[in-house]
Amino acid sequence: SAVGRGPEVPFRSEAYGISALARGKELRLTLSALDAAGGPPAQDLVFRFGMSGSFRLCPAAELPRHAHLRFLTRERPPRALCFVDPRRFGSWRLGDAWQLERGPCVVSEYQAFRENVLKSLDDRAFDKPICEALLNQKYFNGIGNYLRAEILFRLKIPPFEKARTVLEALKEQEQRKKDPSLTLSKKVRLRQENPDLLELCHTVPMEVITAEKQLSDPEHSDNYAAFKNCLQCYLVPGTSSLHDHRGRTTWLQGEPGPMAPKGEFPLPPLPVGPSLVTPRALKQRRRAAVNPLKSEEKEEEKEEEVDGPRKGCTRGRRKVTAAPALPEVPVSVRRSRRTSARRGKGETGSP
Repeated sequence: SAVGRGPEVPFRSEAYGISALARGKELRLTLSALDAAGGPPAQDLVFRFGMSGSFRLCPAAELPRHAHLRFLTRERPPRALCFVDPRRFGSWRLGDAWQLERGPCVVSEYQAFRENVLKSLDDRAFDKPICEALLNQKYFNGIGNYLRAEILFRLKIPPFEKARTVLEALKEQEQRKKDPSLTLSKKVRLRQENPDLLELCHTVPMEVITAEKQLSDPEHSDNYAAFKNCLQCYLVPGTSSLHDHRGRTTWLQGEPGPMAPKGEFPLPPLPVGPSLVTPRALKQRRRAAVNPLKSEEKEEEKEEEVDGPRKGCTRGRRKVTAAPALPEVPVSVRRSRRTSARRGKGETGSP
């Protein structure tokens, strides 16, 4: 499209096929002419989806808004496979190379992913809370915001526990699972009964993929019901939310953990009901987060006095400097104001 930010695709063919391969949060498309001898050479594109990118198949005469790249069919009337990205956080680039800074895929390269994490625990990335480390694509390629909430919830791990503390315990479990006295069936049962965090980084995405494959309709490929049925924590009634140090919302139940941002307070649990939270309810919850309860504000002030204000990240904070005290209003005046308001006179009364 004229407003697309990606590069022009130098591939033109009257008849071609498209194949795809996913790795973590990237997807590689290969465009191949059906006439391999007389057609153009194959062209690879690697996509990142950002927050809102997706593919949609629709009539070419009814293109959706923000369809930034289109692949047309030869049928009559033609259809278009569109890369749709309303927020334009997604992108594509020419060539078949994956991003170098991304680690092994949690779905398709599980063993390599697991080894990459356990051998790298000295990295400063694991000094952060586990909820923030899980978004680091160098080690957790494919894990995003909803997956981190689901994984931590199932294991009852506070999201703001130190990542290294959580992951170093897996080394001991690894040794126990390699005990030569255990039979293969016992090892399998042990893994099934006591899955660890790295195993859930693989199995939880697979659950979502399997559910969507089973329930998806070719005409409604964005079947939200299949996704919603997999969720136990993310946007689920009864759960709370809290901003991490980068400002992203993490969903949780119970205590957040020792590394939770100072001055941030978990929002009240979502009301229990038949559906997930609505956009309007989210806005109301965000406004409530900016105005915490008075008791929480007092605790926050105490922390500020001891630790001093942090640079950056000012969400939910109050200024340390005290405002001048206001004169006490006599009780008779306060009563007069309340009476006037009830009568609808719009007057404040006089002392």
